Amino acid sequence: MENTLAKINDKSAVIGVVGLGYVGLPLAVEKAKAGYRVIGFDVQQKRVDMVNDGINYIGDVVDEELAAIVKAGKLKATTDYSHIEEVDAVAICVPTPLDLYQQPDTSYVEASTREIAKRLHPGMLVVLESTTYPGTTEEVVKPILEETGLKTGEDFYLAFSPERVDPGNKVYNTKNTPKVVGGITPACTRVAAALYRNVLEGEVFEVSSPAVAEMEKILENTFRNINIALANEMAILCNKMGIDVWEVIEAAKTKPYGFMAFYPGPGLGGHCIPIDPYYLTWKAREYKYHTRLIELAGEINNYMPEFVVERTMKILNRYGKAMNGANVLILGVAYKRDIDDMRESPVLDIIRQLEKYGANLTVNDPHIPSFKVDGRTYESEELTAELLEKADIVLVTTDHTAYDYQLIANKSKVIFDTRNALKDVKEIRADYEKI
Repeated sequence: MENTLAKINDKSAVIGVVGLGYVGLPLAVEKAKAGYRVIGFDVQQKRVDMVNDGINYIGDVVDEELAAIVKAGKLKATTDYSHIEEVDAVAICVPTPLDLYQQPDTSYVEASTREIAKRLHPGMLVVLESTTYPGTTEEVVKPILEETGLKTGEDFYLAFSPERVDPGNKVYNTKNTPKVVGGITPACTRVAAALYRNVLEGEVFEVSSPAVAEMEKILENTFRNINIALANEMAILCNKMGIDVWEVIEAAKTKPYGFMAFYPGPGLGGHCIPIDPYYLTWKAREYKYHTRLIELAGEINNYMPEFVVERTMKILNRYGKAMNGANVLILGVAYKRDIDDMRESPVLDIIRQLEKYGANLTVNDPHIPSFKVDGRTYESEELTAELLEKADIVLVTTDHTAYDYQLIANKSKVIFDTRNALKDVKEIRADYEKI
């Protein structure tokens, strides 16, 4: 252990990062900026080529920083996993999706672990960062690595440290967000925590086991999932009662204790909040426990795209318009403001349902030039006065700051704002409704 710690502390350790996506690339960049030589691994040749050319494709990475560390030889990427033999520590940052039955798919974690196991050597540190159910590190990763004959905590070190990436956050990023670390043994925790303390500015908080760290991550996102579901249910009820839910929330925010504001919207998106709670509901069945609150929150949030479509139909009906043949303009496809990330975006479900009802769809997103839904390609149309005037209804589904909301307010006939994006517009000429 002392030899591994010495390499970490004097920055002579070579660091590997498996998976160069929204979690892995920012982490690789921070480790390289801290002075380590970093090797990034990915199965997508396009990503590897872009990294090696110093070309950034992740919003939370600064273009100039990536170019500089690549030029300095501090970061290189490869699809060749044999280079894992060169590393002293490696982080696994691969996807952990759900399958068709809402059960965790750990196949990417398992495949990455097997590649590491082929090159596992004494003194090596392995850290799983991919969000998953409590027990994955000990029940899935550890046995694969120990098939080599090496023993965890003695011959090599294994820990879980959950990623805390919030795409588009202008305040907190990989470098300054506190990090939770839980190792299989105290030695594992010590070695993993030492690496993160040499890389990050935020606090490194040590917990007693990987399972605690895994559960902590699930708690973070389940907390948000449930509270967003409450906001969505309040929005549905407020709509029926003729009350502005946004004004209700603003009033509730004035209480200096016991309340935290969450907001309604067209549904949940991103890799974490709509997915992570299902890891826990699946694992809970092993203990014959039914996570009723979590599953109910999921039902409410999953209903929101349908609620948006139903409201759209009712609004059009007031003008004697059927959904079939109506010109519907969708503003925003990304799952949250000012990013190009479409993972699990509720807007995709809204598009599917509008297509099913025969709407003529036009889409604009300043961050996504084109995208596919069920094999059909959609191009982002330029947002002009003419485009707005042509639409029978404009759906604001992502509140990008790049939008000219005064133009939208002036030139649209009817607006259905699912994000309260026009809250600061002084004069709205269109018929205007909020979620």
